[in-house]
Amino acid sequence: MDISTAILIIGFAAVIAAFLLLVVGLVYSELMYSDIPQGVANRRKLHIVHGLFVGIAIVGRILDRLGLCHQVRFTRWFRRWFLVHIRPVPAGLRLKNLNFAGVPVRVYEPMTGSLGLTRGLVYIHGGGWVLGSLDSVDEFCRHVAKESETTVVSVGYRLAPEHRYPIQLDDCDAATCHFLSVAEAEFGVDPSRVAVGGDSVGANLAAALCQRLAKRKDGHLLSPCAQVLIYPALQMADFNLPSYQQNQAVPILFRGRVAFYFLQYLNGDTSVCQDVLEGNHIPAEMRLAFKKWLSVEHLPPECSLRSYSQLVHSALDYNGEVYHVIKDGLNPEVSPLLAEDAVVCLTPPAFILTCEYDVLRDDGILYRKRLLDLGVEVTWHHVPDGFHGLLDFFKKGWLTFPIATQLVDSVVSYVKTL
Repeated sequence: MDISTAILIIGFAAVIAAFLLLVVGLVYSELMYSDIPQGVANRRKLHIVHGLFVGIAIVGRILDRLGLCHQVRFTRWFRRWFLVHIRPVPAGLRLKNLNFAGVPVRVYEPMTGSLGLTRGLVYIHGGGWVLGSLDSVDEFCRHVAKESETTVVSVGYRLAPEHRYPIQLDDCDAATCHFLSVAEAEFGVDPSRVAVGGDSVGANLAAALCQRLAKRKDGHLLSPCAQVLIYPALQMADFNLPSYQQNQAVPILFRGRVAFYFLQYLNGDTSVCQDVLEGNHIPAEMRLAFKKWLSVEHLPPECSLRSYSQLVHSALDYNGEVYHVIKDGLNPEVSPLLAEDAVVCLTPPAFILTCEYDVLRDDGILYRKRLLDLGVEVTWHHVPDGFHGLLDFFKKGWLTFPIATQLVDSVVSYVKTL
């Protein structure tokens, strides 16, 4: 080996070593910021998973800065490679990849041989409007379809940042209405027994869709018979509710990332993220109006037992420029928790699942109270040792969390009642 080749190899090795040291250092600093309470199930495994996800996010950020690969595309690729393993279709289940009104969907049909029409569930995946796909919830949809004998339609809506609000909601609207119109004739499903559901931002889209369809009712098309909301993100008016403070650094969803995802959905202007987190985007009169729905007083007392201090705002905190950037986010189609009573009362019965160690816990609990106060039937399932994103770890080999199975079983039990 000549000297120039040796120098080249040593230089390349030094660059790789420096890159790895940088990634390790950044991962370590991020992990030091995280906080996994003692009450969280499988804490050690969650630490490992969080470290892995942080490492991938950092590598993606570095590749993005170098102009080699967009961070979002890299993260999507990794999640597909790491978390998605499509297995052969099990006996008793039929899968079809179709298009409903131009929207990609995957239909899961149980082959039970039972007489009569079956029930249906239109399912909308989570992922911050940026991540997620038909494949990411494939295992969950298979399980629900087979165990509850329900035809499940998984919706592959378009994602941000390539597409912004209201594209995602419009896609879910189009796919759902198409399915309702052909459910009986093409799939043997009773259109009056079709629910809409989702997890995280998928639950946001499901709740917003139920409200949109409730306002649109014209007697020609049936509306969903229920809404299945798994740890839903329902508002971007207040990021200082008790669950946001208590769980702000609990993986896999930090408080700051929620605001980031909302902004990606709206317009991609993340420069106002800190102002949104501090609540500087809400005018005083609007804050007063929202208090009837977002007040801590509407939460069970136990929600404030862990560290929580109420944030007091003054008129000087308000930033009109920030409000102009995010004002669409206060629209009920983005923040369903902020819809008027006249709309919320028209929505179908709900199944709401919340996790104790989730920044979005209080969104779900507050929406439950709103629905109950307006006479809408609600089934609430709370996971006392759960964290956000549990559904991503259902039937994932060594990554599986036992409480994810319990979560899915609770959904199956509810769907069976429809």
